[in-house]
Parts: sequence; C-alpha cells; structure tokens
Amino acid sequence: MSETTTGQHGWRIGRLSGVPVYLGRSWILVAVLIAAVFGPTVTRTLPGLGPTGYVVALAFAVLLLLSVLVHEAAHALVAQRVGFRVSRIVADFWGGHTAHDGSGGTPGRSAAVAVVGPLSNGLLALLGWWLLGHVDAPVPFLLLAAFTYANAFVAVFNLIPGLPLDGGFLLESLVWQLSGNRHLGTLVAGWAGRAAVVVIVLWALRPVLLEGQQLDITRVLWVMVIGLFLWQGAGQAVRAGRQGLHVSRRRVGDAARRVGVVGADEPVSAVDWAAHPLWVVVDPSGGPVGVVDPGALRSLPEAARAVATAASLTVRLPAGWAITLDEDDPLDRAVDVMRRTGSGVVGLLDRSGRPWGVVLVDDVSGRSAPSARS
Repeated sequence: MSETTTGQHGWRIGRLSGVPVYLGRSWILVAVLIAAVFGPTVTRTLPGLGPTGYVVALAFAVLLLLSVLVHEAAHALVAQRVGFRVSRIVADFWGGHTAHDGSGGTPGRSAAVAVVGPLSNGLLALLGWWLLGHVDAPVPFLLLAAFTYANAFVAVFNLIPGLPLDGGFLLESLVWQLSGNRHLGTLVAGWAGRAAVVVIVLWALRPVLLEGQQLDITRVLWVMVIGLFLWQGAGQAVRAGRQGLHVSRRRVGDAARRVGVVGADEPVSAVDWAAHPLWVVVDPSGGPVGVVDPGALRSLPEAARAVATAASLTVRLPAGWAITLDEDDPLDRAVDVMRRTGSGVVGLLDRSGRPWGVVLVDDVSGRSAPSARS
C-alpha cells in the first residue's frame, strides 16, 4: 500500500500504473453487511468458532474487496493499453468503477476494456477452485469456497448484456460495430439493461410468485437495492444514447459560432471588440490559447485599457481544445474534444490552422442558440 489520503472519492490506498486507487467510504457499509449476512452462515457451518465467525465473515469481505480491485485493475490496464486516459479506480458500495475517457475509441477497444473485468473474476474463480483441492483446514476452505463462488457469480452476472454491466458495454460495442453509430449501441444496451432488471427481479422472486413460498424480506431488500442500481444505470444510458443520436445527426456548422481572431500581445485599445461576440486569442506562432468575451472589458478599468493586452482578458483553455474541423464535419467530433479535455469550448480551425469559429457546450446540448454565424 502507498500513502493513504482522503478526498471526494474516499481514501486513496495506492496507485496502479500511475492511476490513483480509492476505497470509497461506502465500502465500510459493505463490510458490515457482509459480516451481518455471512457471519451467521459461518457460525452454523463451523459452530466451534462462536463469535469468531463474524471475524471470518469480515475476512471474506476483504477477499471480495481484493476481487473488486482485480476486476477494476483489469479494466484500467487494458484501457491504458488501447490509448484511453484513466483517471481513477474506486471500490465502493456498488462494487467498483474505473473512470476513463473513451473518446476516440473503437468498438474493438471498448469491447476489450469491458470483457477483461469479468474474465479476471473468472480467473480468480478458477484459482480458488484449484486451491480448494490443496486446503484442508476448515476456515481457509470455507473462505476459499465463498471466494470461488462469489467470483464465478460476478463473472457470469457482469456478462448480462445490458448497461451498466460489462455485458452491456459488449452489446453496445456490437451494435456500434454493426451500425457504425456508438450512440445507437448505447441506446440499445440501455434498454437491454432495463429489460435485464425486469428479468432479474422476476427470477429472484420466483419462489414467491410461482411456488407460493413465504416472502423473504432479506431477499426482497437485496433485489430492490440491486435492481434500483441497475435501473438507474440503464436509464442514464438510454438518456445518453438519445442525446447522442440527436447530436450525431447534426453538423459542426449547425452549432458553430463565428469568431474574431486576436493576438495575445495585441493592445486592448486597438481591437474593435464589438465586431464579434467572441474572440479566439492566438500566441505569436498562431496557436489558439483561449477566448475573450468582449463583456470582460467591463471589468477592466479605463486607465488600464491603454496599456492592457488581449492576454489580460483571455480565458485560457486546456491543451487540445482546438481542432481542425469543417462545417460539414459531424458535431460528434467536437463533442469528443469536450469529453477528452473537459473544456466547454471547442476551437474550430481551418486547414491552415487559423481559427474560424467555436462550439460551446450549450450549443451542443441545445440550451442556447448559436449566434453571429455566417
């Protein structure tokens, strides 16, 4: 373990290939729930343990945490290998997640990142099954058996073809490959995720619905929690797919705003700021570094305007915020830049590298209408 720090994602417990790994605060609740549910099973199976059975249950929680971290590490390492930027790995109440930027991806790359998670759990299950043949002590045997079963279950469950499960990303990649539209894949996989929730709930409650067995409150609560989590994830995918399909039908020219171009060293007093509603600022080599909203002049004292340069008004934007695009190019390409850089503004360059316009995040989402286009 490396140094442990706290933050919005939980406790940082280490790094993997440069990626911070966090233990979410909600994982403490997971450990408590596992101890409460698995502890009585341990004491019934090995009655000689007594209250120590709950310690064994906590050890099982740690083994599950290890499984989650292996699963997410597989996602992260393959994502890096195929060229995605990975920002963090988090283990929490819902298992875990790996935050990575899939901009510029392909169906094959996306599928590779998705499939390695369940495969890693399958390998852990096989390792546990092999070790069972070499362990005789009751407590290690029980822990290994639970570890093996849990990883086998997670491997199979995660391959269900519906978002937000890994199988949903595989379905998304398949539809993407066949249709050429990633957003359609997201929409299909999102609806498949909703259908999967219905099937899972009916399957889990079948003893009550079909066989008339007594209602098991614990089972119902687990089904409700898991079903709600999956339904929310599937719903987010459906909304993202719909919005993405809308954007994919649009062209850059539908959202672009024409801009003026000004050098960073240009005196503020020498520019006719009213000529354009937005200006792109370029460095001495002609590279775009940021934008100026003429409204920012109001915050500049009159006395300072005679000596100030455009650089003093510039909102600087992250590297890669400007890209060569024509009016007829798909708007998706500008959206990819926003995702990759985190910038709400995308600079548009002509073939010679000179800025001709920008796309704002509000124009993509439709919250405002582009103005001053020509």
